[in-house]
Amino acid sequence: MRRREFLATVPVLATALKTIPAASAAPASPDLKVWNRQPAARWADAMPLGNGRLGAMVTGGAERERIYLNEDTLWSGFPTERDTPPEPGALAEVRRLMLQQKDYVAGDEAAKKLQGPFTESYQPLGELGIEFDGHAGAEDYRLELDLDSAVCRTTYRVGPDSFTREAFISAPDQVLVFRIESSAAGGLNCTLRFQSPMPFHAAADGALLRLTTKAPAHAEPSYRNVPNPLRYDDAEGKGMRAEVLLLAIADGGSVTAAGNALGVEHANSVTLLLAAATGFRGFDKLPDLGADEVHARCLRTIEAARKKSYAALREAHVAEHRSLFRRVAVDLPATEASALPTAERLARNKEQADPSLAALYYQFGRYLLIASSRRGSQPANLQGIWNESQMAPWSSNYTTNINVQMNYWPAEVSNLADCHEPLFDFIEDLSHTGAHIARVAYGLDGWVTHHNSDVWRLSNAVGMKTGDPRWANWPMAAPWLCEHLWEHYRFTGDREFLARRAWPVMKSAAQFLLGWLVDDGHGGLTTCPSISPENGFYEPGTDKVATVDAGCTMDRALIRELFGNSIEATRVLDRDRDFAAQLEAALKRLAPFRKGSQGQLLEWSEEFREPEPGHRHMSHLYTLYPSPLFTWTRTPEWMEAARRSLDLRLASGGGHTGWSAAWIVCFRARLRDGVQAGEAVARLLTQSTNINLLDMYAGGQLFQIDGNFGATAGIAEMLLQSHDGEVSLLPALPPAWSAGSYRGLRARGGLTVGVEWKQGRAVSARLDAGPSGEFILRPPAGQAIRELRQGERAIAFEKLNEGRARVKVAAGSSTVVGFA
Repeated sequence: MRRREFLATVPVLATALKTIPAASAAPASPDLKVWNRQPAARWADAMPLGNGRLGAMVTGGAERERIYLNEDTLWSGFPTERDTPPEPGALAEVRRLMLQQKDYVAGDEAAKKLQGPFTESYQPLGELGIEFDGHAGAEDYRLELDLDSAVCRTTYRVGPDSFTREAFISAPDQVLVFRIESSAAGGLNCTLRFQSPMPFHAAADGALLRLTTKAPAHAEPSYRNVPNPLRYDDAEGKGMRAEVLLLAIADGGSVTAAGNALGVEHANSVTLLLAAATGFRGFDKLPDLGADEVHARCLRTIEAARKKSYAALREAHVAEHRSLFRRVAVDLPATEASALPTAERLARNKEQADPSLAALYYQFGRYLLIASSRRGSQPANLQGIWNESQMAPWSSNYTTNINVQMNYWPAEVSNLADCHEPLFDFIEDLSHTGAHIARVAYGLDGWVTHHNSDVWRLSNAVGMKTGDPRWANWPMAAPWLCEHLWEHYRFTGDREFLARRAWPVMKSAAQFLLGWLVDDGHGGLTTCPSISPENGFYEPGTDKVATVDAGCTMDRALIRELFGNSIEATRVLDRDRDFAAQLEAALKRLAPFRKGSQGQLLEWSEEFREPEPGHRHMSHLYTLYPSPLFTWTRTPEWMEAARRSLDLRLASGGGHTGWSAAWIVCFRARLRDGVQAGEAVARLLTQSTNINLLDMYAGGQLFQIDGNFGATAGIAEMLLQSHDGEVSLLPALPPAWSAGSYRGLRARGGLTVGVEWKQGRAVSARLDAGPSGEFILRPPAGQAIRELRQGERAIAFEKLNEGRARVKVAAGSSTVVGFA
């Protein structure tokens, strides 16, 4: 349908909308609402909405509403041969300096010769501003985000008249829907305009408002002080085109176009439908869709959505969202503070624990994952899907030395495996670009990727031969990313996924590592260069700080994990047995983990002095979480060494950033320390959580979403664990969470688990089996499994020590667990 024909249908649609009842409030459930009594004072305080692809931050201003927009494929740059080949002999030089001369500082300088270009940057799409006539002096104001419906609602009163706004971003219909209502007939008057930080053109035509723009051909990272950090190119494909198209449909009154704005006059209500599209065609293709095709995509989306009433759009959106969100429920004790606005609850929580706030925070993390990562979308980046700056902190990119992985820690256990899919797509893409880098940079088979990536799937070591190797050179992201593929298999038992998607990528990553390992000079195998992400040490005998080592603990952990998982995969799939034999032989030569003088797990190959003993990264403790390498059942002595390392790091001031504090929750949960896990959650809420529950970095100045996701995973880990060959119920329950329940959490092997507890003791549990399987159930400390029932029938089980039980369950069965 052409635009002229489309606009001719708008009056008919407006007439039909007159019969729509006023927007109803989402189900009353205060513990599933994030709300405050004032509009967002800054972008970071706004309420986030998203459908995986399209994102918005709603500020809720009474006189001026500002809705900040993002589209997940809108990045600077375009696919190019961005890898800069390393200087000839650079890798050999690094290894000579490290392994033969132990000249660590010189090794750092040599490692820079392996570096290539930086990533591109995730870009903000623009801003919809709505200016309201006569809305000064608003009273009874409330801005809320209902997690259960994924609807943002703003209500207030001006004199005798009340105003209600509802906003959501629909996954079924791929539009942002924004409805504004006035209690007074004809009482709504406002003006709508688009803005963008990029060069843009805005124009109104009838009831349509259109913004067109083009992203930079290149954006430098914000920490690079260089001339012209944003570079534009008019050539097709050199920078990505983008468009936002808005349709305003008034009930009563009129909508008129005036230059670059739409005016709404004397309406009872207005419904806004907003679509967005970019010229993105894939990570390996130029973003050269022309402006006409980008516009046509937006127009088709609007055309389809406007055929539905507001009520129908809302109903479809809420139903689809709840199909994901309502898979899990968590109920923790409420307090008097539970009914307060979120900002006030956070302030009160500093003085008195508010367990239901932790439950809300957990569900907010699940909400954010649903909103920022859907099948077919890009994976969640450093800011999920929400970004206001063209030069965002760390380019709002994919930081693969923990951050993008942390984003997906809660996916499987929190029953959102669907939202894990974009990361799997990302990993597959990286295996292609990373195979090229493996050949060009290192002359090896398989695939490699380093510390940073972007929408174009950059895989090289960044830094442009000037970057600090502690963050630029880390070449171990591939095995960590592969762990997500294996975990999905462990949770689901999906052999087809393992055979078709996971194993080819895992095998290729393992092939690279077989070539990457070098003789340590003592008959063993090690990695070199090796970096413990972003940390450093004093070169022995000097006060010079170095970062490059050989055989850091994290390297050895990742290799042991990937090789071990790969060997198991060959057994499950009954293939590649010769390759598995190569991995087994390499594992036998890999250096073991080591303890230091204080009984701690060492981070590097030796016990170096540390310039930052309280460093935010705790990469050697990957062995504790997310990895299952260390467990109380199999390796209790290494669990104690990990605990000692954690205590030393925290005693020196560690865990001071949001994502780092979230990691501590996960560590304490794996250590089965409910007291300290609860304290870690409280610290995170006190020190790193904004008034809208978003995770904040650098003293509350920068939004970074990984802390939200990491803490969500940690809270789940406090309630359920399944990494150690058994299903552990309430393994790290804090004293303040003395009563409660959950349902819908997932355990490896395909179990869906629910537990109810009172006075710190489990009362009952329910296990819903996916595939058939045998499980060992571990009760909470001090309890025992008393009985298992399916309906009225008691189920036989084998009693084990520590009150545990071994039981076989049939596919699709439901088993109720009783405790003593």
